[in-house]
Amino acid sequence: MRIPIQSVTPATGSAEIIGWVHEVRDLGGLAFFLIRDRTGIIQVTVPKKKAPESVLAAIKAVSRESVVRVIGNIKAMEKAPGGRELVPDVFEIINASESPLPLDVVEKVPAELDTRLDARFLDARRPRVAAVFRIRSAVIHAITAYFEKNGFTGITTPKIVAAATEGGTELFPIAYFDKEAFLNQSPQLYKQMMMAAGFEKVYEIGPIFRAEEHNTTKHLNEATSIDIEVSFADHNEVMKILEDLIVATYAHVKDTCGDQIANLELADFTVPKAPFTRLPYADAIEIAKKKIDEPIKYGDDISSAAERAIGAEMGSHYFIVDWPTEIRPYYAMPYEDDPSICRAFDLMHPRMELSSGAQRVHQHDLLVQQIAKKGLNPESFEFYLRPFRYGMPPHAGWGLGAERLVMTMLNLGNVREAVLFPRDMHRLVP
Repeated sequence: MRIPIQSVTPATGSAEIIGWVHEVRDLGGLAFFLIRDRTGIIQVTVPKKKAPESVLAAIKAVSRESVVRVIGNIKAMEKAPGGRELVPDVFEIINASESPLPLDVVEKVPAELDTRLDARFLDARRPRVAAVFRIRSAVIHAITAYFEKNGFTGITTPKIVAAATEGGTELFPIAYFDKEAFLNQSPQLYKQMMMAAGFEKVYEIGPIFRAEEHNTTKHLNEATSIDIEVSFADHNEVMKILEDLIVATYAHVKDTCGDQIANLELADFTVPKAPFTRLPYADAIEIAKKKIDEPIKYGDDISSAAERAIGAEMGSHYFIVDWPTEIRPYYAMPYEDDPSICRAFDLMHPRMELSSGAQRVHQHDLLVQQIAKKGLNPESFEFYLRPFRYGMPPHAGWGLGAERLVMTMLNLGNVREAVLFPRDMHRLVP
């Protein structure tokens, strides 16, 4: 019976393993094979003078990254990976790999990111790459567990819609029978409608689509958004939920992904400390003015250069709060005493923005005014506006980018490294 490599120990005695040939070394009288499965790597040592003829024939024919089945005795070996080796009685080639390989799984020869993504099935065999996606899985698990523990209801909203979430042109049009339709930018409108349904606390983890013509290390055209909406809550309360979630997620990864953190050589992996600083937008602009060469003034959006400059000053996760109403979406609630400022926020990592949120406008007439002020036609949003006429509670929420969260958590150089099969301006396959 096959044993996961991680479970193989000298105490096992005899073991059967199945995996990929990670590396081969032939030293004449001895041949060494590193065999890899999803749990780890084990050394298979073949003493040629003692090995069965069938084993010798197999090791002569085998190529790197072939799938093999090996049965033999386990011995302690201090210098071998995991402190043990397997001496085979059976060495069977289940499926041979072609040579040469599209990229070096052992990582002795570096590969460009495009080469890696073109052969992602092979790239993901690399322990460092596999570690990213094991951690990403743990991140999604921790987030889901947090929501379920705290009384949220999971929902699924449409990804094919008739109107833009926030207006604008960053939409992918699609052929939908005889109608005009688009891929959804965000579950924003639908999660707000669920507040009118009395669900009070909802979350969704799902794809979003933005037709942004950005070819940068932090933008994707298909991304995974982690969204919440909470009734009877203001912006401060959902910011508290967000920072608690970030802390809990980092803590879960630190507690459960030690091997993956080691594979990524993240010696300084630390859990952020809450509460995160609340930095008013006006103060953020002043910091940027002093630190970047490009012109920036109150009322401007915050550029990537400004984000990096402010992040260097802050040094850890922080919120930018109290944004000008004019540059935030129509559903952001203005302050009563100063409508030029709204109850919106961004969660920032020192490297970039991770999340955007706000307390929402819940009054129908004010919402119609806000939509019109943005140059949009309220009639296009009738399906969204209708629930606001029938008892919409005060509510707030946010959306958090899963890929950016993983990217910043693991100090990756490009957001494409945090998604298995990225979609950007130039990549539609694999």
